[in-house]
Amino acid sequence: MFQKLLLLAAAGGLGTLSRYGLAGLVQRLAGAEFPWGTWVINVLGCFIAGALATLFENRINITPDTRIVIMVGFVGAFTTFSTFMLETGRLFNDAEWLRAFGNLALHNVIGLAALFAGLAVGRMPIGGSGS
Repeated sequence: MFQKLLLLAAAGGLGTLSRYGLAGLVQRLAGAEFPWGTWVINVLGCFIAGALATLFENRINITPDTRIVIMVGFVGAFTTFSTFMLETGRLFNDAEWLRAFGNLALHNVIGLAALFAGLAVGRMPIGGSGS
C-alpha cells in the first residue's frame, strides 16, 4: 500500500509539473485576456483520459493499481477542472459575460469532442495489423 501511495504521489507530481509547464507556455504565447492555458490542458486531458481508458480496457493489460496510478495520479493532476471553474467564476464576477460563456462552451463542447476523439484513437489498430 505504501508503494502504491508513493507511485500515486510521483505520478501526481509529474502531472502537476506537466500542467504547470504547458499551461504557462500556452498562456504566455496566447496572452492573458482569456484562460487559454487552462483550456488547452482540459481539452488535452479529456483526450488523454479517453485514449488511455480505451487502451487500458481493450489493448493494454495492466493491474488496477497501475491504472489508478496513471489515471488518478498523472491524468488527475494534469487536468484542471477546478481551475477552470475558478477562472470562469472570475469572468462572471467581472461581468465579462461573453468570455465567461465562451469559456464554458469551449471547455465543454470541445472537451467532449476531444474525449470521443481519444476513445476513437484508443480503438485504432496498431501498426496496420488489423488487431
